[in-house]
Formats: sequence, structure tokens, C-alpha cells
Amino acid sequence: MTVRILSFFAAFCASLQGVQASPSEILNGLVGPIEAARRASPVVDQACGEEGKKEFVSLVAQSWYLWYEELAPVSPDDYPTAQAYLNAITAPLAPDGRDPGFSYITTQAADNAQGSTGAYVGYGFSYAFDSLDRFMFSDVLQGGPAGDAEFRRGDEVLAIDVGNGFETIAQLSQRQATTAEVFGASEAGVERSFRVRQEQSVIEVTLTKRELVTPPLATEPLLLERAGNSPVGYLNLRSFISTANDALADATQVFRDAGVTDLVIDLRYNGGGLVSVADTMLDLLGGLAATGQDSWRITHNDMHSEEDFGAVFAALETSMQPMRIAFITTGGTASASELVINSLAPHIEVVIVGEDTLGKAVGQYAFDQSQVPEWASCDTRLRLIAFQIVNGEGDGGYYNGLVSSGGFTFCPAKDDLTRNFGDPEESSLNAALGWLNNGFCSANTATINKVPRLRRLDDNFENTPRWHLAELPDAPFGLSPWVQ
Repeated sequence: MTVRILSFFAAFCASLQGVQASPSEILNGLVGPIEAARRASPVVDQACGEEGKKEFVSLVAQSWYLWYEELAPVSPDDYPTAQAYLNAITAPLAPDGRDPGFSYITTQAADNAQGSTGAYVGYGFSYAFDSLDRFMFSDVLQGGPAGDAEFRRGDEVLAIDVGNGFETIAQLSQRQATTAEVFGASEAGVERSFRVRQEQSVIEVTLTKRELVTPPLATEPLLLERAGNSPVGYLNLRSFISTANDALADATQVFRDAGVTDLVIDLRYNGGGLVSVADTMLDLLGGLAATGQDSWRITHNDMHSEEDFGAVFAALETSMQPMRIAFITTGGTASASELVINSLAPHIEVVIVGEDTLGKAVGQYAFDQSQVPEWASCDTRLRLIAFQIVNGEGDGGYYNGLVSSGGFTFCPAKDDLTRNFGDPEESSLNAALGWLNNGFCSANTATINKVPRLRRLDDNFENTPRWHLAELPDAPFGLSPWVQ
């Protein structure tokens, strides 16, 4: 990666879930106002409580929020928590998709673990509902509790024991069981029993949550043979985490050695991650075709425009030169995934297959409350939208998804949960291969940009409200409630 260093920010780890810049420099200039506010405030003893957090949110947002002039002029006293206050001040930016919850409060420990390695406490599976309203495993992590039980993508969950015996999916839906009830707290040792149909058999297995590290690839890089032509390379990247760099380099080496010129890159559940990893992927795929040309750029509000920076394409040791890339996406594809697609599009023939992406054309910095001396003992981290991302040609602003932005060829296709990743008969991969082989989208694909991911669980209950569990929105950067 060749980076034009325009500010101190470029020296730090960049991430589309946020950029961890130098907190002392980020907060420079805020300490004085904080001290003044503290002297006038009667709640000094609550510095690390909600009052202190709200104060911190207000001070940082007024300086660093990308659209600070549009923040709602509400009083923090009207909101019980700092997160509620943050939601309120950023509410004007939610309707058009600019910040529908991308700004949030977390802790330093939780953020560091998840942001770099994809670590979390869980059972090691993702789930979704198919076109027949069946509760299906959509992905199962290698080496996790669900993987150890030999569950796999396409298995159907028939019932779950949440502590009082097995309840069917329809029963859980009817009584509007909550996510916490169904899956339990995000704590090691929490157990749930699952009754699962695998092909023609039904098994019952108890899974115990433990801390997991997400393997970056859902499958090994695959070579999909085709008659009379070089094979198609297939790569399924779960997340842009630090462990993905070596895996991506190894994959492009495999593809280059096999003479691959056409790729299918599966990002259907990839909610983003580290921009440094995205940049590595861009160099591996576009470094030869666009050496020295602008790759991506990050821009800030007018109070911090001096901090803008960007990168150019550079060839790496295992860089390849694909002619065409079909990206498989869904509404859960976001952030760094969108950056990669958007940045390669000016240089390589690209098609988007599946559903439109989430539309996260912005990123957060990590602001740590503890970096202010008066709050040194606090562990709060504020992830605040502070910059927008554009490609080398200045194109960005895809707040409703890349397809909706109008600049991409799109082949609609379903996420076929009954088939494994890399199966040429799986609907999305089949559509991608059809475009690569024929140069056009197959006629049997869907005709809508955003395929509704969820449907009613039981058509016999037409007047029953939809299950909360089946109505949860997708979220980027590893925070999706569809991951357990």
C-alpha cells in the first residue's frame, strides 16, 4: 500500500468500523472545555456514569461528527443513557441512510477484540429464514461449538430448548420469544439445545457458548472448472479482520498459478472491518491493473479537512490481474466490502449479484473517554461517524446501497440457504457464473434490488405479528444480530 500521508491519522490503524487514531491528539482542544464544564457541573462523582458519558458524547460530536451542523438540538437531561442521547442527536441523519445507528457506544476491550480478530462469545453460527420460512443455518464457523457438532449451512432448526423443554420455531414465533430468550446472554457457558434436521435425519444437540475467533474465509479458495476456458476462482470472505491478510494473499497466489482471469468474490454476509485489510485486498486484485492510481480517500467535516487522506494502488508479491469480478452481496454486505467493490469498479469489469448492499459509505473513529485526564478511569469508547469514503474517482454517497447508486451492473439472485458456499448450483453463485460465462444476467433471476430477507413464519397465522427475531435489521462491522 502506498499512502499519501496528509496527517497523523494515516499513521494509525484505519478501520471502517472506525479508525483508532491518537486519542490524545483527537481530543486535543477538548480538555479545556471539559474542565470548564466540570467546574460548573454538580455531577463530578458520576464521571464514568451516564452523565459523564453524555457529556463526553456531546463534546466530541460537536467537533468531529461528519454532519455536526445537522445534529438535533436536544438536551442530554431528557435521555436516561448516553446511547439514547447519541441516538437522539443523530436521529436527523437516519431517514436517508447516512447514520441509521452507525454511531454507537461500546467499551475499549469489546471493540478491540471484535475489530481486529472477529472475536465474540457465541455458538459459532449465523442464521436466516428461507423462502419457505424455515429457520436455517446460513453459515457455521469452523472450530466453533456448532461446527464441532457437525452442523452446516442448510441445516434446518426445528425447535430450541430455552430452558423449559423444546419449543418449535412456530411456537417461539407465536409467543414472540426475544433474542435473549432464544439464544441466551453473550456469556461463556450459556447453553441451548437445538433440534435440527440434516437431510433425512433429525438430531438434538446442546451447544455451549464460548469465546470464538472468526476464521476469515468460509471455505478454502476454490477453482470452479469450466470447459474450454480457465477455471473461475471462488473466494468467500467473512470479514475484513487482521487474520484475513495472509488468507487473501494465499488465495490470489492459488488463482494466479491456475491462470484465473474471472473471479467470484462472495461477500454476502461481510459487514466490513479493517480498512487496512480492504486496502490489501485492493492491491492484490487491482494493484497490477491500476498501479499508482488513486484507490480510495477518506474526507472529514470542514473543521478537520486537514486530516483527509487516501491511498493508491500498489502491486504486491502475490497480486493477480483479474479481467472480471462478480461480487455476491446481500443487505448484510457493508462498509469495507462496499469500499472494495466501489474502488475496483473503475479499473476492472464488475457485476453485483444477489441483493443490494447495506449502504455504509462512512466510517467511525474510536474516541476513548479515558484519554481525558478527568475521565482516566472510564472504559467507554465512542464510535462516531467522522468521515466519508470515496473511491479514487471521488464516487461515494451510496447511502442506500451500491446498486441503488446507479453505477453498477446488477444481477438479482436469491441467497439459496439449501446449498453450501461454492456449490455452482447455489442460486447466487449460479447467477454469477452465468454472467461470467455468458456476459449477461440469466433470465430466471429475481427482478428487485432488495430481496426481503424475512417472511412470515407461519402462513396459518395471518393476523399474527411478525416475530421480533425475524425482523431484526442487519448491522455492519460484526454487530449483526443474525450472528450467534
